[in-house]
Amino acid sequence: MGQKLLWLALAGACGTLARYGLGGWVQRVTSPGFPWGTLAVNITGCFLFGLTWALAQQRLAIAPEVRTIVLVGFLGAFTTFSSLVFETEQLMARSEWVRAALNVFGSLAAGLAAYLAGAWLVRPG
Repeated sequence: MGQKLLWLALAGACGTLARYGLGGWVQRVTSPGFPWGTLAVNITGCFLFGLTWALAQQRLAIAPEVRTIVLVGFLGAFTTFSSLVFETEQLMARSEWVRAALNVFGSLAAGLAAYLAGAWLVRPG
């Protein structure tokens, strides 16, 4: 268990650095005024999550332990958006359309509300 946690932490550190590097680079080379860097990270993370999951599920090319380290460690630190998309796809695959929509819109609406509440709590006056 200790070795697995160490690998998860190292993969997470790499994911964090990759997010910082890619997001920053994309933001610098694109026009200001829109979060292009975050968009690029989210799309890249979703692509890599889908690729890793499909390889592991369909071709058995990735051991379960390695899959966990890549998906939870690296991609979890790179972007959690890919997890939201994956979990929504899993609901859609089971034809759970209401739950899938709730997952997407609920995450966005509740996340925005929670952000605003947290910011409101520390505002002066």
